[in-house]
Amino acid sequence: MNAEDRVALTRLVQYLRPHAALIVGAILSMALVAGSETAIPALMKPLLDRGFTGQLNDKLWQVPAFLVGLAIIRSFAQFFSNYLLTRVITEVLLKLREQMFNRLLRAKTDFFQKNSASSLINAVVFEVNNVLSIMGGMLISLVRDSLTVVGLIAYLIYLNWQLTLLVLIIFPIIAFIMGRINRRLRSLNRQQQTLTSDLAYIVEETAGGHKIIKVHGGEDYEMQRFMEKANRLREFGLKSAIAGGLNQPITQLIASMALSVVLVVALMQSATEGVTVGGFAAFITAMMLVISPLKHLADINQPLQRGLTAAEMIFALIDQTIEEDDSRQLGATPLNKARGEIQFSHVSFSYEQEEGRQDALKQVDFHIQPGEIVAFVGPSGGGKSTLVNLLPRFFSPTQGSITLDGIPLEELLLTDLRRQIAFVSQDVVLFNDSIAANVAYGSAATGGIDRGRVIEALEAANLSALIRELPEGIDSLIGDNGNRLSGGQRQRLAIARAIYKNAPILILDEATSALDSESERQVQDALERLMSGRTTLVIAHRLSTIEHANRIIVLEHGKVIENGTHAELIAHNGMYANLHRLQFANA
Repeated sequence: MNAEDRVALTRLVQYLRPHAALIVGAILSMALVAGSETAIPALMKPLLDRGFTGQLNDKLWQVPAFLVGLAIIRSFAQFFSNYLLTRVITEVLLKLREQMFNRLLRAKTDFFQKNSASSLINAVVFEVNNVLSIMGGMLISLVRDSLTVVGLIAYLIYLNWQLTLLVLIIFPIIAFIMGRINRRLRSLNRQQQTLTSDLAYIVEETAGGHKIIKVHGGEDYEMQRFMEKANRLREFGLKSAIAGGLNQPITQLIASMALSVVLVVALMQSATEGVTVGGFAAFITAMMLVISPLKHLADINQPLQRGLTAAEMIFALIDQTIEEDDSRQLGATPLNKARGEIQFSHVSFSYEQEEGRQDALKQVDFHIQPGEIVAFVGPSGGGKSTLVNLLPRFFSPTQGSITLDGIPLEELLLTDLRRQIAFVSQDVVLFNDSIAANVAYGSAATGGIDRGRVIEALEAANLSALIRELPEGIDSLIGDNGNRLSGGQRQRLAIARAIYKNAPILILDEATSALDSESERQVQDALERLMSGRTTLVIAHRLSTIEHANRIIVLEHGKVIENGTHAELIAHNGMYANLHRLQFANA
């Protein structure tokens, strides 16, 4: 076992420590099971030596009673040990899932850019179950089967130490074979894990893009992609099965060879040393009984390797750095309600990407007064979305500083900072829950849903007619990402969510660009109500929607090249004026 494996096992053991009492109870129960295995051949010797002599021996009637008693004890002990272990394992699995999902919620934004949703789902939902295999399999096999092997071998030594030495020769041989197979399994399991995530990603993409696939006739292409990965996964599954499946037959073959040698030596001893039939039968019974737990110990190798591979993925997620740790929170400045004054001073930002790629933002400077509406326009790739992503601290500037009400963002509590911001984008994210839960999202877990405020927010977002049409009103479910609503209704529901939050700062990221004219009019009307009295940062390609902004900032290649009102920029006859002429010429 390499160093990585030992580290993973050590960490898993730490999760077991709080359940030490249950584990001790399970071990004691498994010890009873192991003891009952050893007692069976011990009862065989007197039964065979004194029971088939042609004379009735009253004491021998106790043997069947002991066998029944052993069976009862064994059954109860086995049930009790399995129950206790299941309790421990389910508790640890719950703890692991809790820690994984908690870290997922608090992970940095770039973590989600580097990992697909399918790989994260695979880790939190499926891979963690493989830890069940390693914990359950190890505890049962390494404890119950190990105790059984020790007990039976001790009895074998008591019966005939010479024959037992012959039996013990098989152990180093089995250990050597398992070590060779172990390395092969580990490599195959890692590749299987990667392929499983890739296959889940294809299914996720297909489900999300089913309309595009159907319209463009991409069914055959997607089927080809899926089957290519599925076939590779099948091949690796077969390779793993072959490598892991060699353990048991090889163990059985070696055990059979050892048994043959034992038979020959036992016959020779019988002729010279007077070995009894009962003694020989008890020895052979104990030897045959030891083979089964030995096979279980050999078979633990495959799930052990699979579990260790899964543990690596689980701990990699648990060890991800978070946005703001507890020590950082202790020294942060609290902020209850912001006025909405925003200052960008010499702000530059660069994504962690390939060398030679230009910075997303370069020396950006501007000042926004409380309640001011500022629009950001410019060609695609100019840095508009990057800029607004810096305000909620999804990313941090590589240079310069950003302040809110004169306080640097990094000095504010992250929860306080984000409580000041409402966000509405073109890519609306809704949850498979009720309308009320979506509007009051984030409030249900703290102070509960204020149904009156929900209705007011829906009315302000021009959704009153929709609510009247639905039989369950604001308690109606909206489906996966709001698929039971139209595009305009989804957009207005996102606006209602922002109205309900009542934050002093509003970010609008192309909130109307994907709508038809009627939906855009309704959404724009709702947005005007939402922007009233709030500091608003607007990203828009449709320049007609931001002509009445207090100020318009033009970005190109991450730099501010123009800054002024609509009239000032038109008079300046620069990039904004050119973009404005192009849009109205096309219209």
